[in-house]
Amino acid sequence: MSTIVTETKSASRNRAASPKQKSEKSGWLEKTVAGIASSVERAVFTEEHARKAGWLQGVDPRAKLVMFVVLVLATSLTGSVLALALLYGLILLAARASKVPFDFFVRRVWFGIPFFAGIVVVPALFFTPGPRLFGWAYGLSIPGLEGAALFISRVGVSVSLAVLLVLVTPWADVLKSLQAFRVPQIFILLLSMTYRYIFLFLRSANGLFEARKSRQVGRTSGGEQRKWITGSMGSLMHRSFKMSNDVYAAMLARGFTGQVRSYNTYQMKGSDWRALALSVIVAVLAFSLGKLVG
Repeated sequence: MSTIVTETKSASRNRAASPKQKSEKSGWLEKTVAGIASSVERAVFTEEHARKAGWLQGVDPRAKLVMFVVLVLATSLTGSVLALALLYGLILLAARASKVPFDFFVRRVWFGIPFFAGIVVVPALFFTPGPRLFGWAYGLSIPGLEGAALFISRVGVSVSLAVLLVLVTPWADVLKSLQAFRVPQIFILLLSMTYRYIFLFLRSANGLFEARKSRQVGRTSGGEQRKWITGSMGSLMHRSFKMSNDVYAAMLARGFTGQVRSYNTYQMKGSDWRALALSVIVAVLAFSLGKLVG
């Protein structure tokens, strides 16, 4: 009798653990999409970091935009990994002074860059002329490795600058700064629509996964899962087209005329000019160091 009771309890525990294991196994995609949506909402759309009392938050948005352009130009023209490393160190110091979390700033940039940039430079590692690593006839090219390191460094520094600019500046101020520099209005309108649309798109994708999860009562085969994914992709695309029209109609209903408005007033102060001059000096030094080392 005790043996039967023990086996019954064991079977009950197995049945109770099975849905949990299944949920952990099948819910990773939903958790990933939900995590991405939550991160984007917290970091960008709620402007959590842009409202902190940091160094870059107090700089005029127009000055920050010029600083970004100048440093990106210096990054693209610098031919030295050492100069890019020093420039990246200064970017980390600026992020620290602006109270941007280190893990959030670094991981969001460098987790994706090595993968996508590495795919681009893989052929150059083998087909660039020059001496080979370890002397192998078909091994990695040393000039190819140097070029790949330079390319990935440039991409990493440029993306870090873009991420830092967006994190410490409200999006409306970024668009208004572009408008102050006579950027074509259609370009600003596209950025404004994209900004509002990305988060809604992520929420729609997350809603699809949650709806499926709440209605799923048993195991599904691989064919059924692939069929659901295919249908969801089509449904999400249809919703995205409809949502883009709805978002634009809602903007028009609320008085949008194509002009970017912000409650903040712009006035260049002495600290803004000093920050702008500092960025120009850093850009010139990075370019000169790249010339000397190269």
